[in-house]
Amino acid sequence: MSAPAAWDFAAWSHQQLATVERALEAWVPGDAPAGLGDAMRYAVLDGGKRLRPLLTIAAAQAVGGHTESDAPPLALRGACAVELIHAYSLVHDDMPCMDNDVLRRGKPTVHVRYGEAQALLAGDALQALAFELLLPDEAGLDEALAARLCRVLARASGHEGMAGGQAIDLAGVGQVLSQPQLEDMHRRKTGALLLASVRLGALAAGASAAQTAALDAYGRALGLAFQVVDDVLDVTADSATLGKTAGKDAAADKPTFVALLGLAGAQAYAQGLLEQALQALHGGGLPAPHALEHLAHSVVRRTH
Repeated sequence: MSAPAAWDFAAWSHQQLATVERALEAWVPGDAPAGLGDAMRYAVLDGGKRLRPLLTIAAAQAVGGHTESDAPPLALRGACAVELIHAYSLVHDDMPCMDNDVLRRGKPTVHVRYGEAQALLAGDALQALAFELLLPDEAGLDEALAARLCRVLARASGHEGMAGGQAIDLAGVGQVLSQPQLEDMHRRKTGALLLASVRLGALAAGASAAQTAALDAYGRALGLAFQVVDDVLDVTADSATLGKTAGKDAAADKPTFVALLGLAGAQAYAQGLLEQALQALHGGGLPAPHALEHLAHSVVRRTH
């Protein structure tokens, strides 16, 4: 599968990123009391690859049959909501009670900059804001669809998804996990939110059953591939390139795909997952999957 020669992924991503940044700038409040808004905006704005919102918009556009016009309004809200959930999770994961990290997106982590209590509150507030975005008080909203989007995001964020995966991760320090156990942990911790990103866009655009199945298969493969590559980069890239502390998984004695499969084995596994994701796009009857294809390649080939 390849995009039309005239289609420019760089231009597409630039346009969509600008749209997402404008929306986040408008929707993340700076006037929350007692400096909370400053911490919230510090956690979200001016940093990050925005992979999750790009996946949401790309999925909606793939279903809608275009890659140039705007996504449905609820798709943009879903894109920003999933980014807020991601940001809140990073704020909490970086805290001393979790991963105890001091660098994120090339700058001091939120608890280093604003203190632990403010960081905890900022994460809480971002999580709540994510669901508020999906249920705006405005005329013409499809409330049933908005509720479905909230359910998708909630399940991906909670005990069945990201929070459950983080619990397994913390319990796994110093343990040797089998490949199925490691995959289960990361399908929850990282993969669930990436899969939800794709599902939000599909739902917002009214995907058919066949399209939904194809996008789910794509999202599952891509979500796991992202974590495999993350494990590879943790041992092959430096902190300046990553924008976060390199080598921290090995230092913390955490189970990783590199530790389990070796570096070459993990790299080969990521490539195989990329192929699975691309194959899923072939059979889904998606009229415009080009952005999703490019995003999959960018996940596996990234250097930071």
